[in-house]
Amino acid sequence: MLLLLSPAKSLDFDSPLAEVPPATAPIFPSQAAQLVTLLRRHSQEQIAGLMALSDPLAALNLARYKAWRRTPAPASTRQAVLAFDGDVYGGLAARNLQAEELGWAQQHLAILSGMYGVLRPLDAMQPHRLEMSTRLANAGGSNLYQFWGKRIAGYLNERLQADAEPVVVNLASQEYFKAVDRKLLRARVVECVFEEERDGRHKIISFMAKRARGLMARYAIDQRADRPEQLQAFCTEGYAFVPDVSTLERMVFRRAAPA
Repeated sequence: MLLLLSPAKSLDFDSPLAEVPPATAPIFPSQAAQLVTLLRRHSQEQIAGLMALSDPLAALNLARYKAWRRTPAPASTRQAVLAFDGDVYGGLAARNLQAEELGWAQQHLAILSGMYGVLRPLDAMQPHRLEMSTRLANAGGSNLYQFWGKRIAGYLNERLQADAEPVVVNLASQEYFKAVDRKLLRARVVECVFEEERDGRHKIISFMAKRARGLMARYAIDQRADRPEQLQAFCTEGYAFVPDVSTLERMVFRRAAPA
């Protein structure tokens, strides 16, 4: 079983870290280098328009592209799962994981990325921002979905080829999961849905659902879950599995509105 997460816009390359396992090399360095080359050709104003960024954020990210290296110095990188910040990664709380737990995550967790395609938790990542939905013209087409094409699904198939019953648990947003070619993917896909009770109705609240995805990934790591059925016992922060509205491909978790 392989769990998929989205990346985060917010990054933290400054907070001190306890001793962690050595970083690994990203899977698609050549493709990331191609994208950086394309981005470097844009002006600050073009970057701002391309990604709907403020001028300061556009300037920051243009500087990041210019500083990006195919073979970076270790000091300019951080393991992906420790570099991403935000709601999902607050739920995951990867900085509290021990080396053995990070090693398990390395084998069972993948982060979809507009820049890198797929990142394993311990892959050395350089600071960047490139959302998967960005319409960046490239040799493959007009956007990143066309750029990554069949590569991501092909890689996921390789990761799962030893499993008797390959399963992908999608904890990523639809923006990122769309980069996985479902026609090529040779695995059952299970989606986890997290809903909040509001005025007697249940609905998905974006920032809460993001945190819940991270919480679920952390639960899978803590339990060493290798089958989606094991995730049904997830009860962190008041969530509970609701079998009546769930299916084999869509597991729904609900909770009462938190105080």
